[in-house]
Amino acid sequence: MKITTQGNGIKIGQRLEDKITGKMSKFDKYFGDEGSFNVRIRPEGMVMVVEVTLKLNDKILRAEARDEEILTAVDKTVDKLESQIRRQKTKFLKKKKEYPQIVSYLEEETDYDYEVENENRIIKKKTFTLRPMSSEDAILQMEMLGHNFLVYLDADTDSVCVVYKRKDGNYGLLEPEY
Repeated sequence: MKITTQGNGIKIGQRLEDKITGKMSKFDKYFGDEGSFNVRIRPEGMVMVVEVTLKLNDKILRAEARDEEILTAVDKTVDKLESQIRRQKTKFLKKKKEYPQIVSYLEEETDYDYEVENENRIIKKKTFTLRPMSSEDAILQMEMLGHNFLVYLDADTDSVCVVYKRKDGNYGLLEPEY
């Protein structure tokens, strides 16, 4: 499993990177070489934001947490990711039967090694590949990412669509005409 650690506005020391890699490597025995983690850390004032993205077989799981201490934020993020995996496990097994290996537990560690850099710049740019999927698959993917919307390529109509979560808890679908 590939684990990438990035600091946006923060310099990550080797000791901190090793601790983060150790926490993420707990997933290695479940996913093997199939998946990859991307860990991004950025300061927002006095709070550290840790975002973990797991890519596995064209599926993406994402979790984000905030705390004054980096490793506490990492622990919270790992817990959120573990919770997502547990929540999605039955959906995965029912829908695709591709993810029987999703089971995990995680440990906590303390200590930190970082320096905050003060720079104002664009900290996030996303590019993604549109993959054909049904609206049900798009909703599942959106829930796994923890987002409120998802842009996807509709497999039936071959058009770009947007599925979103409404305030009432239901879902909406935007189908453009062009």
